[in-house]
Amino acid sequence: TTHYLFIVVVAVNSTLLTINAGDYIFYTDWMWTSFVVFSVSQSTMLAVGAIYYMLFTGVPGTATYYATIMTIYTWVAKGAWFALGYPYDFIVVPVWIPSAMLLDLTYWATRRNKHAAIIIGGTLVGLSFPLFNMVNLLLIRDPLEIAFKYPRPTLPAYMTPIEPQVGKFYNSPVALGSGAGAVLTVPIAALGAKLNTW
Repeated sequence: TTHYLFIVVVAVNSTLLTINAGDYIFYTDWMWTSFVVFSVSQSTMLAVGAIYYMLFTGVPGTATYYATIMTIYTWVAKGAWFALGYPYDFIVVPVWIPSAMLLDLTYWATRRNKHAAIIIGGTLVGLSFPLFNMVNLLLIRDPLEIAFKYPRPTLPAYMTPIEPQVGKFYNSPVALGSGAGAVLTVPIAALGAKLNTW
């Protein structure tokens, strides 16, 4: 009974953690503009949630189990959009499982050392998650085609595509770089302030 209850708890909590970390699926029509924010929020969510469950059970492999459940939920969401008439490529399912496997491997290789799992495993998740998802996104067709043919009804007004020139922003390294810079500025500034007080 405890085992089945745990499965339910994992399923519910993984969904809540994922959704509360921000958009938990790549919408093709603005995936490149959201890539940096998505990577930061989702890799953090994966590391925190997976380590929590892995340390709770003490069993290497639990992180992969956790990521698998999230993947299944996301495929269900993809299926729901597809049923509404959107193309198959409208949602790209994130790649959580390989990063979670690295986390499990770290926990197993360090003989179930929880600090190593948090520091080394968390770092591996943060480094690998964006790479796996970048490859995943590169394999689908041009997001601009999807953006103009199938505008998402939930898009805020300021993100609704208006003219083709907007497309220059979608695949722009400058946009990704400025986004990464904005995201990293706060923790770096905080670290500098902390070092200043020592």
